[in-house]
Amino acid sequence: MNRISVTEKNIIWNGTVSLEYGLDYVKPWRIPYSEQDLYSPTSESPLSKPAEMPSGIRLRFSSNTKLLGLEFERLLEAASFDLYINDILHSIAKCSAGQTKVLFCDLPDEMAIFEIWLPHSTPVCLRAITVSENAGIFRSDDNRPRWVTYGSSISHCRSANSPSYTWPGIVARAKNFNLTSLGFGGQCHADPMIARLIRDRPADFISAKIGINVYGASSLTIRTFRPAIIGTIATIRDGHPNTPFVLCSPIWGHHRETEKNSAGMTLIDMRVEILEAVKAFQNRGDKNIHYVDGLKLFDESLSQHLPDNLHPNSEGYKIMADRFLHEVFEVKNIVI
Repeated sequence: MNRISVTEKNIIWNGTVSLEYGLDYVKPWRIPYSEQDLYSPTSESPLSKPAEMPSGIRLRFSSNTKLLGLEFERLLEAASFDLYINDILHSIAKCSAGQTKVLFCDLPDEMAIFEIWLPHSTPVCLRAITVSENAGIFRSDDNRPRWVTYGSSISHCRSANSPSYTWPGIVARAKNFNLTSLGFGGQCHADPMIARLIRDRPADFISAKIGINVYGASSLTIRTFRPAIIGTIATIRDGHPNTPFVLCSPIWGHHRETEKNSAGMTLIDMRVEILEAVKAFQNRGDKNIHYVDGLKLFDESLSQHLPDNLHPNSEGYKIMADRFLHEVFEVKNIVI
């Protein structure tokens, strides 16, 4: 086998914001690794924890290998790696906690594009890629439209069956998008630094689904919630004034629909506030900003797919993806 360092320049790290280079590994992050103190300043609610989990992150390259192996630091928990060859799922490698290697076999004996979806629910420190003795790794540029999406654990999708079956992953594959997923479990609070991050990243399509973490932590009030949404939109629009931009309100949330949190808000209140924020920009001539009611993506009729009354299960995420595709690209007729 031919062992290749993951620092090899022909490997593209899609969906990453930054890379941490250790002594013998590379670790992908979904925030700037060197600026954690700006993005995750408090120990009580550390954004860095979900941001070091590579949800939506893929390795991309071309190769003529018959075998493909990955070496990594010990996994902290059970996880999966999804291998796509020429955009078709080849296999899903399920790993146990503590595992350090995985091997994909029975690969086509020809040059092909490889895309490896890294585990979405645990940090990954990659050490090397192994290919067949006479094979190599070659660059395969990704020119697909770039989609950046922001959200909570419901966009992070830790309960999805495998990395490419998060709802953003399903949508990205259906639309042939180059995905950057900024779904952070517990940490979607319309943070100004995340809005700045999205502002400064290349994007052909942007979406955000905000509200459930704000409800859970009572982090914003009726006085501050809409201004935070407006500030997020305005900051992103500074860098992407005409990019199609979809704002989604919370999906159905059981008792949270009508039960006020300690800040005095319900999910019903949040849907009204997000809609009004979007209307404010539409009224100023923004023809490329759109509101999607979260209940159009996941309503009470799907409650059997919400086992903890908060997070969809794997089937629920598939339904969410299908409904997002319908609402955004058919009902709203957004063209990317």
